[in-house]
Amino acid sequence: MRILVTGGAGFIGSNICEELLLRNHEVVCLDNFITGHKENLSEFLPNPHFSLIEGDIRDYETCAAAMQAIEGVVHLAALGSVPRSIHDPITSNSINIQGFLNIIHAAKEANLQRFVFAASSSTYGDSEDLPKREERIGKPLSPYAVGKYVNELYAHVYQLNYGFSYIGLRYFNVFGRRQDPNGAYAAVIPKFIQQFLQGEAPQINGDGSTTRDFTHIDNVVEATLQALFNQNPQAENQIYNVAYGASTSLNELAELIKASILLREPARRLPNIIHGPFRAGDIPHSRASIEKIASKLSYTPRVSVRDGIQKTVDWMLGLPG
Repeated sequence: MRILVTGGAGFIGSNICEELLLRNHEVVCLDNFITGHKENLSEFLPNPHFSLIEGDIRDYETCAAAMQAIEGVVHLAALGSVPRSIHDPITSNSINIQGFLNIIHAAKEANLQRFVFAASSSTYGDSEDLPKREERIGKPLSPYAVGKYVNELYAHVYQLNYGFSYIGLRYFNVFGRRQDPNGAYAAVIPKFIQQFLQGEAPQINGDGSTTRDFTHIDNVVEATLQALFNQNPQAENQIYNVAYGASTSLNELAELIKASILLREPARRLPNIIHGPFRAGDIPHSRASIEKIASKLSYTPRVSVRDGIQKTVDWMLGLPG
């Protein structure tokens, strides 16, 4: 198939592009490189089955042009980060809501029947339910969460009014190779690994009891492709959690990272974690139910948090595998 991956130069997107190419599909990547990196695509560029469109999903004509001869879409392009959306809600809205509307409308106009998009665990908002189940959400706590929930609503409305098929995936705290450790809004795992490797003391927001359902990129890629190539009509037009299905506290996470580094470099001296204030827009605990995606899309996470952290440490150390 010929697949359009929006945000294909990003962390998740580049890993999905890679796996699609390994499975002998044609891949078109659309990215504006606001948060994605061209070096993530460097090994794909010589591949005749890969093509790159440098463009912005906020421009409808760009979205429509990218749909030419496309058979399926994986829509990942977004401006991530809860804190960034609180700092700049206008840009977050324009990319995450207007950009999504441009993409889904262009896909509808192109009569595509395979449309998978990245939703978000932030949609659960202030819900205290554990585990998080798809049918029960709370009120959003950030502009980013609002945008991701609006994506789900638009997908439902497009199915209702136009018969447009979709699958939305609420990713939970994804980590792994090609995740950017730099910048003010860097994800916690690559940032902590880099800081430890540089001899800096990572800072945990709060007392470290905050929990998240950390999910290795290999699990996320597999779930996304299961959705894209789904053959079960009953699985269409649904929202699914994509997670490992277990909680890890930030304190536990820091210890796992230290253990993974010391397994490779036993002589290295690592600094202690420091604690700072809780971060606005954060929820205290998160753990996903993955029963629905296991049942309807045959998803089983294959990489544990511990093994995933080791893989990520190895990648950041430049080790093979």
